[in-house]
Amino acid sequence: MDCIFCKIIEGSIPSTKVFESENVIAFKDIQPAAPVHILIIPKKHIPTMNDVAEEDGPVIAELFAAAREIAKQQGIAESGYRLINNVNSDGGQVVYHLHIHLLGGEKLGALVGNSVS
Repeated sequence: MDCIFCKIIEGSIPSTKVFESENVIAFKDIQPAAPVHILIIPKKHIPTMNDVAEEDGPVIAELFAAAREIAKQQGIAESGYRLINNVNSDGGQVVYHLHIHLLGGEKLGALVGNSVS
C-alpha cells in the first residue's frame, strides 16, 4: 500500500506528532491553513468516511475524543475550533486515509453562513 498516512503511522515518514493512542495518531499538517492545523487519523487504514464499517464505530468516537483533547492541549478549546472531514475528490479529499482536520488559533470564517433556522 502506498498511503502516506500509513507510512507516517509506521514511522517511515517523519511527522510532528501531537497525540497518540492505541488506535489514533495526530500530527501537525505540513501545509497549515490556520495557526493550529492538526490531522487526526485512525491507525487502521480506512480510505474514506464512506468506507467506515459498523465495527469502526469505537475508532470514530476515539477520533472525536482525540480532537477534544488536542484542542485543550493546543489552548483553543475555549475560543473555538473547526473539525473537517473531506470525502472523495469533489469533497476535497487528497489523501485516501480517513482523517479529520482540526483548525483553530484564529477567528475562522463561516463556511456556509451564520443564519440560524
